[in-house]
Amino acid sequence: MARTPSNMLPLGTQAPDFSLMNVDGKTVSLSDFSGAPALLIMFICNHCPFVKHIADELARLGQEYTSKGAAVVAINSNDVANYPGDSPEQMVAEAEERGYVFPYLYDETQEVAQAYKAACTPDFFLFDSQHQLVYRGQLDASRPDSGIPVTGADLRAALDAVLAGKKPSADQTPSLGCNIKWKPGNEPG
Repeated sequence: MARTPSNMLPLGTQAPDFSLMNVDGKTVSLSDFSGAPALLIMFICNHCPFVKHIADELARLGQEYTSKGAAVVAINSNDVANYPGDSPEQMVAEAEERGYVFPYLYDETQEVAQAYKAACTPDFFLFDSQHQLVYRGQLDASRPDSGIPVTGADLRAALDAVLAGKKPSADQTPSLGCNIKWKPGNEPG
């Protein structure tokens, strides 16, 4: 299991625009979240063992923080030709099975992942009400087979800070996961 860390996009970065298809067939865009006090964008997929390890916590976190007014969005940017388990049809099943209440979007061209400099699944980007990046890092210290419980502690602390009108701690640990499965020719760098 390859371990790829997040790129740690500079804090203060403006959220790149996107307009992608949701599992319900509707298009969701960055502008749909104007006015939200916090916007969490998560790059995830269905097959990655790192995402599977935390998927139930992502569902809980989504339910809890959307009820507090935060906007939560998941994006799958993987190459589905080589990873058919991440296909839009499988995304629908995954969202239903896990109980995701947030949009789960398909980034077919991988342009959104490139714009966010997303590197791994899971990769988390938390923006404030002005869509400026205030947190990019891990959900918590748990990893598959680590024996550490999945709590979402790091991301929850960042979300709580933003919802309270504060900046999260600048001491942020990169997320770690499988690399995004790039289509040939789309690999970064």
